Amino acid sequence: MIAHNSRALLVSEHPREKKTAAIPSQTLRQGQVRSCRVCRLRKVKCDRVKPCHACCAHGYPSKCVYEPGTDEEPQPISQADEIQNLRVDIRDLTIRLNHSEHRHRSERRLAQLQKLFATIRSAPLEVVDRLVTQLRAAPGGSNEWEAPEGFLRQRSSDEGSEDSSRDSDYYASHGSDIFDFSRSPSESSEGSSGSSVISLNTSRPMLDVFIERFVDAFSPEVDVKSGQAGALRRAAEIRMFSPILMDAFEAVSVAFFGRAVQDPRIESSGFHLYPRVLRSLQHALQDPERSKAESTLATVILLMAFESVERTTQGSLTAHVNGALRLIEHRGPDNHIFGVEHLLFTELRPYWVGAALVTRQPSFLAREDWINVPWSAGTTKKDILHYLLDLTVEVPALLAEYDALEATLRSGVPTAHEIAVKQTSLWNGVSDLTCRFIQWKVDWVDAYPDGPPREVAAEPNDLFPIFRCRDLRTGAVITPTKFEYPNLRLAQTMCLYYTSRLVLSSVDTRPDDRVGPMQQYALGCGICRTLEWYILTAPGNMINRLAFPVRVAWEVFPDGGPERQFIYDVLKLVEKRHSLGLWGSGMSELSPRAGPPPKV
Repeated sequence: MIAHNSRALLVSEHPREKKTAAIPSQTLRQGQVRSCRVCRLRKVKCDRVKPCHACCAHGYPSKCVYEPGTDEEPQPISQADEIQNLRVDIRDLTIRLNHSEHRHRSERRLAQLQKLFATIRSAPLEVVDRLVTQLRAAPGGSNEWEAPEGFLRQRSSDEGSEDSSRDSDYYASHGSDIFDFSRSPSESSEGSSGSSVISLNTSRPMLDVFIERFVDAFSPEVDVKSGQAGALRRAAEIRMFSPILMDAFEAVSVAFFGRAVQDPRIESSGFHLYPRVLRSLQHALQDPERSKAESTLATVILLMAFESVERTTQGSLTAHVNGALRLIEHRGPDNHIFGVEHLLFTELRPYWVGAALVTRQPSFLAREDWINVPWSAGTTKKDILHYLLDLTVEVPALLAEYDALEATLRSGVPTAHEIAVKQTSLWNGVSDLTCRFIQWKVDWVDAYPDGPPREVAAEPNDLFPIFRCRDLRTGAVITPTKFEYPNLRLAQTMCLYYTSRLVLSSVDTRPDDRVGPMQQYALGCGICRTLEWYILTAPGNMINRLAFPVRVAWEVFPDGGPERQFIYDVLKLVEKRHSLGLWGSGMSELSPRAGPPPKV
C-alpha cells in the first residue's frame, strides 16, 4: 500500500495555483499604460492621458511625461485625441437625443390626432362645427391649433347656456388636454429637457467660435520663417483644465469679437467678465504654488491682449506687461524650458525686453542664465531675432546709468572726479554696445540666407498711406523707397534693430563718433519704410509686434512734419482694420523716453 503525504501534496500544489492565478493579472498590467512620472512621484491617480488631469489640476501640464516603452506596449492617448473622441461621442449622443425627441413628439402628435378624430365622431355637432372652423382658420397648420377650452372661453355671450354647459360637460369628461396642439414641445416634460440641451449646445459652440477667432487673430498659424506665434494657441488647448484661464479666454474673445463686428452688446458681455478674471488672478498671484503655474502666466498675457483691444485705462497695458515680467522673474529660467511656459517666454520676448527699455532699469533678462537656460533643452532654437535681443537687454542698464548721471548733475554737489568716472563708464558702455549692434547687422542681416531687405519704389495705393520724409540736405519733402523682406521674421527683427539703436542713441553723449540727429532720423525712417510691407503681409494681429518700434519712431520726428502724419494715418488704419484700441490711442505709455532728449 502506497502512503501519500497529503501535507506535501498540498504544499506542492499551492505554488501552481498562485502561478496560474497570476497570469491574468500580469496580462492585465501589460495591457495598461503606466502612470506618468509626476503622478508616480506624487502617488496620485493618473488617468493616463497626455497631459493627465492630475498634472493639469496641479498647474503643470507641460511636465506630464511618460516613460518611453516598446512599440508593442500601449501608449498614452494625447489630450487632443481624447478631446476629439469626446466630441465625437457628444455629437453621436446629440443625434440620438434629437432622434428620440423627434420620435416622442411624433408619437404625441399621433395620439392627439387620434383623439381629435374620435372627438369629431362622437362630439356634439356644435362642437364639431366650431372645431372645424378653427382648424380651417389656423394660419400655421397643426402647430397653431388651439384647445377646445379656448372656444369655450371665447364663445359669445348670446350663445345658449344649455349648449355651453353641454360642451363643458363633454370636455370635462374627456380631459382638458386632448387637443392641445398649441403647446410647443418645450412645454412638455420631454420637450423641456430637449430645449435645455439645445440652449446649452448653442451657447457653448458660439463661445468656442469666439475663442477660435481670437486665437486665429493673436496666434495665427505661420511658418518658421515668419516667426513663432503658437503660444496663445497652445494655451487655448489647456484652458479647460484651469477655471481662471477659461474665464480669461471667454472675456477676451467675446470682447474682441464684439469690437470686431462693432456690436456694443457683445463687447460689453466681455467687459462684465473682466473684473471676475482680475479677482481670480489676484488670488492666484498671492498663492505661492499657483503663482508659478503656467495657467497664471497665460492669464496675465491674455489680459495684455485684452488691453491691446480695449485699452481700459492709459496705464493698464504697461501694468499687465510689467506684472508678467515680474511673474516671469519669480518663476525663474528653469520653468521656461518646456511647454507653454517656454513659448510664452520666447515668443513674447520682444515685449519683455521692450518693457525693460520703458522702465529704464537694469533687467534680470540680461543675466547669463536668462540668456541661455530657456533654450538649453532645444525646445526651440535661437534665431536672428533672439541674438539681437541678447544685445538689446543690455540697453536698460545704460539708460539707468544715464539717468543716474543726470540726477548727479542736477544735485549740484558732485565732484569733477565723480562726474568723470560716471561719464566715462557710460560712454564706454554705449560705444561697445553700438559696435556690437553694427557687427550683428553685418553677421546676420547682410549675410542672411534668403537675402537682405530690398528697396522698391513706393507707389500710391488704396491699401496703405505713402511715407514721405525730408531730404536733410535740401529740406524738401521726398518719397523714399520702401523695404521689402524675404520673410516676416527679418522684417520684425530689423524694426527692433532700428528701435534698439534709437533708444541707445538717446543716451549717446560721446564727444566723438556719437549717433547724431541725422542717423537717428535715418533709423526712424527705416521703421516707417518697413511698416507697409509688414502690416499688409502679417496675418492676424501679429502687427502688435511692431507697436513699440512705431512709438519709438514717432518720438524721433518733429511735430507737424509729414513723418508724424504718416504714423498717425497708420495708427488709425490699424485701429480700424484690426480692432486694436491700443494703436488708436497713440501708445504714449510705450515711450522709453525719460524727459526731453539729451543735451549736446
